[in-house]
Amino acid sequence: MDRRTALLLPLVLVFALLTGACGDDGGSASAAEGGNSKVTLRLGYFANLTHASPLIGVGNGTYADTLGPNVELKTSIFSAGTDEIEALFAGAIDAGYIGPNPAVNGYVKSNGEALRIVAGATSGGAALVVKPDINGPQDLKGKVLATPSLGNTQDVALRSYLEENGLSADTSGGGDVSIHPQDNSQTLEAF
Repeated sequence: MDRRTALLLPLVLVFALLTGACGDDGGSASAAEGGNSKVTLRLGYFANLTHASPLIGVGNGTYADTLGPNVELKTSIFSAGTDEIEALFAGAIDAGYIGPNPAVNGYVKSNGEALRIVAGATSGGAALVVKPDINGPQDLKGKVLATPSLGNTQDVALRSYLEENGLSADTSGGGDVSIHPQDNSQTLEAF
């Protein structure tokens, strides 16, 4: 699969699902079929490297070109998957790039009614960044760590890593390691 196909496949699948689900009035062609009616696709994603597909596709105009002149692309930037899922539930966005944990949680929470998971777009996006004096998992005991939000991909990955290394952390910030869910911008300042 070439780079352009890999970049567009998730968006095209989402758009196909949305236009198919929206239907039409029976007499007019849909925007996806080249009709004159305008459709707006509200897309959510993160403004970070783990969301390279939409960053590149939106930034260089590939998405707009591929969607065509009858589709207006409106984007919303999120800093956590849990917030993006809530926006999807509230009808503020139509589609989004999101980590696996919030996507699965949203699917389960809505009994499969509020969203469909259509394709993977990236992998390996979670990394633990620490100060230079931390050389291994045991050096994390008594430390304060941050994740973008409780239950998002990074939060679950961190909690799993800690548990695998014999360290505890609870959802109220207690345990061997204190985890504080906070906005990414606050984490950089606190670090």
